[in-house]
Amino acid sequence: MTIDPESLRARAATALLAARDRTHLLTTCVDEPELVAQHSPLMSPLVWDLAHIGNQEEQWLLRTVGGRDALRPDIDSVYDAFEHPRATRPSLPLLTPDEAHGYVSEVRGRVLDVLERSALRGGPLLDAAFAFGMIAQHEQQHDETMLITHQLRSGPAALSAPPPPVTSDGILPAEVLVPGGLFTMGTSTEPWALDNERPAHRRMVHAFLIDTAPVSNGAYLRFIEDGGYGEPRWWSDEGWAQVREHGLRAPLFWRQEGGSWLRRRFGVTEEVPPDEPVVHVSWYEADAYARWAGRRLPTEAEWEKAARHDPVADRSLRYPWGDQDPTPAHANLGQRHLQPALVGSYPDGRSPLGVGQLIGDVWEWTAGDFLPYPGFAAFPYREYSEVFFGGPYKVLRGGSFAVDAVACRGTFRNWDLPVRRQIFAGFRTARDAGIPSDA
Repeated sequence: MTIDPESLRARAATALLAARDRTHLLTTCVDEPELVAQHSPLMSPLVWDLAHIGNQEEQWLLRTVGGRDALRPDIDSVYDAFEHPRATRPSLPLLTPDEAHGYVSEVRGRVLDVLERSALRGGPLLDAAFAFGMIAQHEQQHDETMLITHQLRSGPAALSAPPPPVTSDGILPAEVLVPGGLFTMGTSTEPWALDNERPAHRRMVHAFLIDTAPVSNGAYLRFIEDGGYGEPRWWSDEGWAQVREHGLRAPLFWRQEGGSWLRRRFGVTEEVPPDEPVVHVSWYEADAYARWAGRRLPTEAEWEKAARHDPVADRSLRYPWGDQDPTPAHANLGQRHLQPALVGSYPDGRSPLGVGQLIGDVWEWTAGDFLPYPGFAAFPYREYSEVFFGGPYKVLRGGSFAVDAVACRGTFRNWDLPVRRQIFAGFRTARDAGIPSDA
């Protein structure tokens, strides 16, 4: 389907402006010392992320797409994410918060002029306004990174949001059968899909059963109370080494006080809600829980088939609920809420097979390593995906409450190291058809 240039222009402008509104919130809700501080060696100072957002936008949309002269070529190296690990970024000659805000504002004003003048055709960067969509997604991804930094920072709460609505219909079974057979994985038609989502290809998946909701805090607590962190048989060798080295005994930000489990969430300490999806667990913790439950993590292909396959039409959908863009009735996205919704929420967002909360709430660890699809071609630069293939990275799918809809769809692939706990990650489990579950 061909979209007219004015509609593309409006879509791109809306995505860019929405991302900037969120960036502004995340970088104006704390004072300057908080912006320049490194709250964890795992994360950049917030002011680095802010200027990096502007620098990427300048390089791709002003210089490459717009053909404009470089505005600040002197800072390209400073804000090169591949040149400087996060732990070393505070030592760089960073722009001050005022300079960074001024820089990103000036870049954005010029970018909107480029967008207004562009024909939005004439090559893969311009077709369907891809470059503008890529940069909107990039900014939203860094907004999620900055939200993680806000979770890691100490001190009083700087952000607030209402809790997710209670939308469960109370009729969700524990698991459903996903029939075996071929399905179409990935995409060749989604206009703003990134290179690792491409191309569409047929994939065989054998029949399996999958949880209809992510694993809850209450279920994970049973693993803890059964001595899960003290029993090496549930853990991979690498995971058990992490448990011993770091003294792990619960998800990140949890602590036990008397007979209660508490968590810290964006500066507020509260009781762990048993019916929310568990979050801030590593791949190793997810894998250990699944083994303890007599189950396993789903493969990436299994996850995508459960999320996208329509057995009646025998086709893959853009989202679990169909082809329409997400609405607040479908999923918990976009930082509208600062926590996952209760398990069983968003019945309008379930897949044709009856699997819920596949989009939003928590990123979901899958069993697989991050690898290219058959026929993969890096675009528009190798450092987005290709340099991470074949390494130690595990795939996460589905997005979280911290992800904007522009950077989340049924084909979207995220990846991270299996030790990571600060990210908004949970999981669901699966089992082979015909294999009884111990859970």
